[in-house]
Amino acid sequence: MAGAVEEGAKLTSSFFDALKREPLSLALVVMNMALLLFFYVLLTRVADQREREVNLLYEDKKEVRELLARCVVPERRTSLSPISLPDIRNALGQE
Repeated sequence: MAGAVEEGAKLTSSFFDALKREPLSLALVVMNMALLLFFYVLLTRVADQREREVNLLYEDKKEVRELLARCVVPERRTSLSPISLPDIRNALGQE
């Protein structure tokens, strides 16, 4: 296990030595980390805002959903059942 720790330490020290020799690489690494952090913050805020908007939409339509839930649905007619139309003769006063 000590070998693995020593190899990890060597790799880390060689990585930092390479960054010391090439400051542009260090700047790129720092910029990439900053960009990832920026995207994380931005996307979490956008997700929170979207969640608030969806909750507002559901809250806005709540009353309409409750009214529709209390509506009475008429019987479903099949193609075999007769259609009940009002008698036109009774409506006109003729028999």
